[in-house]
Amino acid sequence: MNNPVIRVELVSKTFRTRKGGVEAVRDFSLDIERGEVVCVVGASGCGKSTVLNMVAGFIRPTTGKILLDGEEIKGIEPRCGMIFQSYALFPWLTVLDNVAFGSRMKGVSRKERYRCARRWIGLVGLRGFEDAYPGELSGGMQQRVALSRVLANEPQVLLCDEPFAALDAMTRQIMQQELLRIVRESSKTVLFITHSIDEALILSDRLVVMSARPGMVKATFDNDLPRPRHMDIQLTEDFLRLKRRVWELVQKEVVKSMSQK
Repeated sequence: MNNPVIRVELVSKTFRTRKGGVEAVRDFSLDIERGEVVCVVGASGCGKSTVLNMVAGFIRPTTGKILLDGEEIKGIEPRCGMIFQSYALFPWLTVLDNVAFGSRMKGVSRKERYRCARRWIGLVGLRGFEDAYPGELSGGMQQRVALSRVLANEPQVLLCDEPFAALDAMTRQIMQQELLRIVRESSKTVLFITHSIDEALILSDRLVVMSARPGMVKATFDNDLPRPRHMDIQLTEDFLRLKRRVWELVQKEVVKSMSQK
């Protein structure tokens, strides 16, 4: 990759505790191209979210560096939009005002921020719910609001920390399809953390398997499953063959992780 949007160069992270240092990530390197969807899977506690938080600039690496368009990330990075597992919506604001909130904080005019918010609300399939409050919406609808709020800030990169994990199976599949559609239409670059191999295979252009703590890149897989991808692709031999390869590696790291406890 010549000019990756994101370049993670030999990054390590050690957290200091009262009992000493805990090395969460060690010598982690990853390049992500513009418009690419990269999914990271691995055992619980392997450092997936730590990597994501370092890319977002929420925490700094102990060693190594992370570049966005060639510039080192040294603080919270406004060009990255983070989507969390929790919806983190303001319950006292309508859908429209939740989505427009980031633009409001930037000083964008009321007319322009509402125009932009309505566009993204429509793109995630919530047109007609602009005046609803979060408590009046289902979990899947609230996550769509959270997604549109991030997109309304026009981030260059979407960072997703298991955003669909709390949803029921049917809603989760719908949201996966929605994300694929939105990424296709907006050409966003995505770094997506998940425990689900199925989800990673549906969404990704490339899949990264992390080792047990300290998290390192165990393996990468180019995902050549045909696009557009629908849920029935999970029944194909190609999908199952790739899933078995990924699962064999993840399973070894899960066993290793359990032996550390």
